[in-house]
Amino acid sequence: MRRRPLLFLLLPALALFSAVYVTNARRAQLREGAVYCIARPGQVWGLGPVPAGAAPGCPQSQSYRREVREGFSRVEQYTLPGWRPRALLPVFEKAGFVSHPLMNDSGQSFAVLLNRGPEQVQYAADLQPNGETLIGLSGKP
Repeated sequence: MRRRPLLFLLLPALALFSAVYVTNARRAQLREGAVYCIARPGQVWGLGPVPAGAAPGCPQSQSYRREVREGFSRVEQYTLPGWRPRALLPVFEKAGFVSHPLMNDSGQSFAVLLNRGPEQVQYAADLQPNGETLIGLSGKP
């Protein structure tokens, strides 16, 4: 007779444990998904909204995944139609970043260093073979 009350206590506890486990596993899966590196979805570098037409992405490299996960580096990528190398600069400028050219727009690549006080972000745009612009942002967390 005493087994039944114990069973009624264990089943809800097991259900609660399972729900917490599944929720945490799902969060980890989302963090490690295709956009694992985007700190705030819908935001460029957490500073402002992603411009229309820009698709967020992250490097597929396992070493990048590890560095981002361990907090050694921060990286975001955005793909845009056509050659639009400066598309994300207004977000940084509005947030008070100052750009220092590293490479002039050659029609195929463009790079600037963005500074705001001690913060530094490397901004690099490359024309892809399919005609799209790939913009990579990297820096310290």
